[in-house]
Amino acid sequence: MDLSTVANAAPNNISDAGVSQTVAIDVMKQAMNIDKTTAMSLIQAIPPMPSVPNLPPHLGNNVNTTG
Repeated sequence: MDLSTVANAAPNNISDAGVSQTVAIDVMKQAMNIDKTTAMSLIQAIPPMPSVPNLPPHLGNNVNTTG
């Protein structure tokens, strides 16, 4: 095997690996942005809870301590 062939191929493989990593990171960032958007949509879809429940006024005034 010729050493010059190996020496010439090494930088190309390294640069190809760098491009692959850059693409993988970009795809991961896009997936995270989609997840973030989906999560925010789900959170905004939750109906607001009423501040005061509609309970009769006598409930919650006494605590049963005997059993």
